Amino acid sequence: MGIEEVKEKVNEFLIEEFELEESQLVPTAIMKDDLDIESLDFVDIAVIVEKDFKIKVTSEEIQKIIKLEDLYNYIFEHYQN
Repeated sequence: MGIEEVKEKVNEFLIEEFELEESQLVPTAIMKDDLDIESLDFVDIAVIVEKDFKIKVTSEEIQKIIKLEDLYNYIFEHYQN
């Protein structure tokens, strides 16, 4: 899976699950400030990532995700076909 596919899948679930607008989903968007993703929302994101991408996400790793591009890159780097 390429980085563009990762971005597409992530954007789809953010739009569906968190009612975000596609225009908000720019790589430099800060998860908490720009997208209003709260601490509990990160738990939901981790569950979705585990389900959709088969990637185990620890709480330490999720805390390092500040910008949307961090999430894209994390998934891209850890995704196994």
